[in-house]
Amino acid sequence: MSQEHFPQELNTFNRVTIKAMLWLNGIAHIIIGLALAISVLMFTWLFVQDVREAASAHNLVHGFLHALGTLMLLWTISALITAEIRYLQGSKLEVETFIEVAMVVMVRKLIVMPVQDASPTPEDLAMWVGAALLLGIMYVLVRWSQQYRSERKLTNRSAE
Repeated sequence: MSQEHFPQELNTFNRVTIKAMLWLNGIAHIIIGLALAISVLMFTWLFVQDVREAASAHNLVHGFLHALGTLMLLWTISALITAEIRYLQGSKLEVETFIEVAMVVMVRKLIVMPVQDASPTPEDLAMWVGAALLLGIMYVLVRWSQQYRSERKLTNRSAE
């Protein structure tokens, strides 16, 4: 909304409000960054625990799949940290980051399904595989559209 829609008397209040909101947003992103950093430490510790439990239980396949699931969570945190860094450096949040995170969560679920207490039904398995496939297609389409847009910009610039 532009300044001309506000009464002149509210311009000062509007500027102060925007400045306060920018500060709060900055603080929120600092908190998000710290929380992501702490989660890296926590998932790393959990991965080490998973490997240790697998070795002591002499069930390496089960333990490996469980530890791999933990590493997949660490991967999602890493993608979110990368997105947060880019945002703090002035870039836009990219939708492909969140699609990537969702894909990793889907793949993680498929990896840990065999080691869960309850066996998944064929319907559950089909749902998770289908969702992962649809996210993969969406990711490819988003990347393709971004590449198409950048090529088009280059073509328009060279035509000028």
